Amino acid sequence: MRGNDQQQNHVFSYISPEHRVRRDHPLRPIRTMVDEILKQLSPQFNKMYSKVGRPSIPPEQLLRAQLLQMLYSVRSERLLMEEMDYNILFRWFVGLNLDDPVWDATVFTKNRDRLLKAEVAKEFLARVVGQAREKGWTSDEHFSVDGTAAGSVGQWEEFSAQGQEEFATARRSRKSHGGFHGEERSNQTHESKTDPDALLARKSKGKEAKLSYSGNLLVENRNGLIVSSLVWEATGTAERDAAMAMLQDVPGNERVTVGGDKGLIPRSLYASAGTWA
Repeated sequence: MRGNDQQQNHVFSYISPEHRVRRDHPLRPIRTMVDEILKQLSPQFNKMYSKVGRPSIPPEQLLRAQLLQMLYSVRSERLLMEEMDYNILFRWFVGLNLDDPVWDATVFTKNRDRLLKAEVAKEFLARVVGQAREKGWTSDEHFSVDGTAAGSVGQWEEFSAQGQEEFATARRSRKSHGGFHGEERSNQTHESKTDPDALLARKSKGKEAKLSYSGNLLVENRNGLIVSSLVWEATGTAERDAAMAMLQDVPGNERVTVGGDKGLIPRSLYASAGTWA
């Protein structure tokens, strides 16, 4: 007998999100770890918020939502809110009931920025890594390093000749000639007036040069957990230099192995500290 394709909207629901998520789902142990760390951070949350005024998004729920965004590569806060609106798994992980309203994306972003400025989010992720190390879930001898270009907030139009006098001259020249056409610029002779630490760099041959930094990650190979991150100047050896700095912070004196892109670490730097190769 063919069933009827008819949906009836029920007034009441007697099943909680907890019962909708299967017992062996990978997010369950992650939720247990996260809740333990958030409980430790509760005193810091109390210091951040006033005892009067309109209630904000609970910081515990906000951090769980941020973690979901990273785990599932959700590209924007607006799309994350849409997912949370109809995804029971997301609601369960964050701590929302089926009838709870989802936050406005703009409100979520403002509350997120508040936590980031207080560096609580950074400490939260650091404690996740620390807990994984304590329980032996991370490798302490096999790592991978990778880096990528991170765009600068500096304006390309403000990348001008070094020195106040040269900068003023270059600016007058651009106004009179209508742009940068024919003007040679390099990190040795020019700098950004809005972001002096940013350098011109290109991701690969044939690509345009942009004001950038180098973002670098150190990943342990057992479970693919990021154990360290470092932003470096966008020099030709940025990924290599950042790798050296992050590897120096690896605990212990045992020999470790490191994987990376071709040409990442030259032979002359192998075992420079006597602890890794």
